[in-house]
Formats: sequence, structure tokens, C-alpha cells
Amino acid sequence: MSAGNRTLQGAAMSQQQQRKKKKKKEGVPDRWLDYCPVGSRIPGTRFIPFKVPLKDALNSQLPVSQSFNLRDLVDSVRRQNQELGLIIDLTFTTRYYSVSDIPENFAYIKIPTEGHRIPNDKTILSFKHAVWHFLRQNQDNNRLIGVHCTHGLNRTGYLICRYLIDVDGLDAATALELFTSSRGHHIERKNYIRDLQCAAKRSNKGIDEL
Repeated sequence: MSAGNRTLQGAAMSQQQQRKKKKKKEGVPDRWLDYCPVGSRIPGTRFIPFKVPLKDALNSQLPVSQSFNLRDLVDSVRRQNQELGLIIDLTFTTRYYSVSDIPENFAYIKIPTEGHRIPNDKTILSFKHAVWHFLRQNQDNNRLIGVHCTHGLNRTGYLICRYLIDVDGLDAATALELFTSSRGHHIERKNYIRDLQCAAKRSNKGIDEL
């Protein structure tokens, strides 16, 4: 093969890889279909975990039976005889759904959290503060705090369990068991699990600041 042909072949392969990368970036999240949409309320808490709901443009790529949007989320929670009051979005992107799609009667907080890595102290405190503030403002009702990342597992599970350990005083084994039972899936990232089991509790200083 001549040098010119190799250059053309390399360029074609590069363009193909870029198209695949773009398609993946714009499509349904990787492995998103592997997980059930919504868990159940974690006993003794206001938390309910779920995977990220998708906007219509992404759901249109799926069979109706596998689609999951914000309306489906609300319906699923109501079928559990529960009411959602706050959504905490941990995804590190804004491409999955628009804030304008969220029902007006829900509070919404985005805490961009990078995947795979243990959330830093600032992120952890932001999560704790959001939960504490909501609970303080909603003492007279039973509305839930919905938490999601992409799959509703690792970042979601870590931060919920971190709250249960640091603020509510649960031991790591109990927190992890409660999350797994309620979500229907367990945290997969070993570094998250090790941190919850072995690392020191994070400070709650500033959690009650308005």
C-alpha cells in the first residue's frame, strides 16, 4: 500500500471514529438500559434514587417500553404512594434533560459531580447542605428527595450513603445495605465502597448555613 493510500485510509478511520464518538456522546447513555429506572424510598429517610430521566429526543431512540422521562419519574413515585419534592442532579453534563422540563412544584439542584472519582469535600458538603436545607423547609410534609447521576448507582449511592454515615450516624454496612435494597442495584465502584467503609467521616461544618 502506498503512503498516499495509507494516509487516506487513516483519515477515513479517524472520521469514522469521530462519528462513533459523536453518536455515543449524543445518544442514550452507555449501559443506561441495564438498570431499572426508579428505586424505592430508603427506609427511615426521605431519599429515593433513580437513573437520569431523558429528554424526548433521546427517548425517541428507544422502544416506548424502555423510555424514561421526567413524567415517568413522577408517575413511578406516585405509584409508590410517595410525593417528590426535590431533585438533586449529580450528572456532569446538561445534555440529558432540560431544567425547563421539571415540574414547577419541584425544587431542583444541580451538583455537577465527576464520575469514577471520590467526590471532593466541597461536593459532599454541597449535597449535605441541599438535603439539610430541604428537610428543614419541609418538616410539615413527607416529600421525597430524588437523587440521580447517570445510572443512579455510584455517585448517587456514594453521596446518599455518605450523608447517612456522616449526618445520620449509620455505620457503612447498614447504609450500603439500605441503598442496595432500595435501588435494586449495588454500588459498583470499588473505590466508592472502600471510602465509605474505611475513610474518615467528612466534616459537617457549614451544613446548616443558609
